Amino acid sequence: MRVANALVGNEDSAAGLEATLGNLRLRFDDQRVVAWCGGAFAVRLGDENLPPGHAGLVAGGEELVMTAPGTGARAWLAISGGIDVPPVLGSRSTDLRGNFGGHEGRALRDGDTLPLGAKERRFETAVLIGRRLQTAPWISEWSAPAPWAATAHRDRFLRVVRGLDWARFTSAAQGALFGAPFTVSFDSDRMGVRLAGLKLDRVDSTDLLSEAVTPGTLQVPPNGEPILLLGDCQTIGGYPKIAHVITVDLPMAAQLWPGDPVRFREVSLAEAQELVREREEAFARFRIGIDLQWD
Repeated sequence: MRVANALVGNEDSAAGLEATLGNLRLRFDDQRVVAWCGGAFAVRLGDENLPPGHAGLVAGGEELVMTAPGTGARAWLAISGGIDVPPVLGSRSTDLRGNFGGHEGRALRDGDTLPLGAKERRFETAVLIGRRLQTAPWISEWSAPAPWAATAHRDRFLRVVRGLDWARFTSAAQGALFGAPFTVSFDSDRMGVRLAGLKLDRVDSTDLLSEAVTPGTLQVPPNGEPILLLGDCQTIGGYPKIAHVITVDLPMAAQLWPGDPVRFREVSLAEAQELVREREEAFARFRIGIDLQWD
């Protein structure tokens, strides 16, 4: 979402849309710049294909159509000005389990109308470019780096660091985590991905006190089948935490859908921190480059 927002000139935190395993059709009342990133969706502006990681100018009355992916589960769409819903607890996102935030605290339905924020000066640049090229719609030649724009990758390893409860698992379970692939269960959602495969047995079955968890935590319930927590996860959990998916791999974790294979590979905490630092530096340079395109 940060990458898509950058492409249309929004702040990182501007509200956008998340599409999951389905189709989406939007009609715009006025001209806007749009961009999307994520799974292998097909997105069209009028009769033109809008590739992931590119900005496009959509005219008033024109439609954007997004069709379900062959690979990956989710796509994120940014619109210049952002979606202007009231912030709740400092966020415009939707909590589907709590039924608050976003648009009436729920998933979107046919016929919903979403208010958009004010256009910025750079939007007029896109309009002028489109008119000069006499194309409708206009789609940028420049784009985001491919790994940021298309985040669905089959048979890729998710890198993890050892969790607080690593030592609570048998050596066989520790080896199994990095051995044969797990498979995403149909009993998965935005809160967490259930994984089927070799059982991860504990050394003992002592009950644990609930502790903080975050997106990326890999916790193991009594049945031995791990659960990878995602963006809507709870804040605390009582299951032992065998590992944590590192921050830079969470966009790939969010693309998992039922039947996908999942493999894990261990990295050190220092390596995970260095990867985050490198990504933030690269994103800062990307932001500068996009700003130069609009100026």
